Amino acid sequence: MTRTDQLTGVRATPRRTVLISGASIAGPALAYWLTRRGHAVTVVERAGAVRSGGYPVDVRGTALEVVRRMGILPRLRDAHIDLRRLTFLDGDGGEVASVRPHAVTGGAEGRDLEVRRGDLTDALHAAVRDDVEFLFNDSIAALDQSGDRVDVTFRGGVERTFDLVFGADGVHSRTRELVFGPEERFHRYLGYCFAVFTTRNTFGLANEAVMWNTPGRAAALYAVGDADVHAFLTFAAPQPPFDAFADPRAHRDLVAAVFADAGWEVPGVLAAMREADDVFFDGVSQIRMPRWSSGRVALVGDAAYAPSFLTGQGTSLALVGAYMLAASLAGRDHTAGFAAYEHDTREFVAVNQALVGAGGATLFPTTAHALEQRNDRLRQLSAMPSAAPRPAHSALTLPEFPPVR
Repeated sequence: MTRTDQLTGVRATPRRTVLISGASIAGPALAYWLTRRGHAVTVVERAGAVRSGGYPVDVRGTALEVVRRMGILPRLRDAHIDLRRLTFLDGDGGEVASVRPHAVTGGAEGRDLEVRRGDLTDALHAAVRDDVEFLFNDSIAALDQSGDRVDVTFRGGVERTFDLVFGADGVHSRTRELVFGPEERFHRYLGYCFAVFTTRNTFGLANEAVMWNTPGRAAALYAVGDADVHAFLTFAAPQPPFDAFADPRAHRDLVAAVFADAGWEVPGVLAAMREADDVFFDGVSQIRMPRWSSGRVALVGDAAYAPSFLTGQGTSLALVGAYMLAASLAGRDHTAGFAAYEHDTREFVAVNQALVGAGGATLFPTTAHALEQRNDRLRQLSAMPSAAPRPAHSALTLPEFPPVR
């Protein structure tokens, strides 16, 4: 008897066959909960393996209860990054303010988690790898919904049929494009672009972050330990630079041009970007959709409701959304389940996406006046205790899964 059989007991009906596109965070989390309900789950991922490494991510509020119920909270607590200080610098490299990170992020110090993205994805994969079929180096090429099934053609040429298909494949979701149409219909650009990469820590930083700002530009160095740093280069751009998105060389050229006259350590950061092999470049945006499902296909995580890194809630929404989707399907057919998923989760998504308007973007002012106002607020924060956690992070109480019949 398999572990899944032990969890679900004797089944009165055949197992639903489920395909999930994406093996980052929302995908494996959804696979975990669907497997516990007795579904036969396949996860397809275009990368060759679960992606390790990556910049730190936050797990906050309601999402902490999700990972507790998954049994991976102790592992994530062991991997927690204790970022002790966040220092803001002016254009000449002088210190503006040094604050406790939670005073800016609105997190709950001592409760919320910050972990390397790879530590979270490894924990999620370990939780499901014995019960889930993983197809790496492949992706969905075509979908055809017909009655009681979804016929899927994979990029590698294989054709298979599933009862349900879920897109957990990120902001630029291929599943969403195939079923709901072009990304432009749902993409809300927020006026910034960013590049992130890792480089050697030649700056003497340890368990801290430093952010340099001039109007419309920011360079941040985030030291998880003392070996490497995550470098972030963010700049305001009224229109998204579509011509640069598809060309890695154009990414670097654009960022280098924007920061060409920058001071402090930025010239060295630009030189490191030229040599880095893990540069990720994109626009800062949200995905907003009137519906997250169509027929037998549904979306979860960034594919459905990316909040942008300005909110710090992308990972938490992915974890909570995966739980809510699986819980909504428990004991229901897919039509009723998808309706319940949207009804019970949408308000939580909306209040977290709205954090952009509640101050998320003010870390990156675009005018000298706005920058000075922000700096004045930071100076006041440095003399105050951490603020209370943001209510949006815990604005949803998880339902219990109904017992398996």
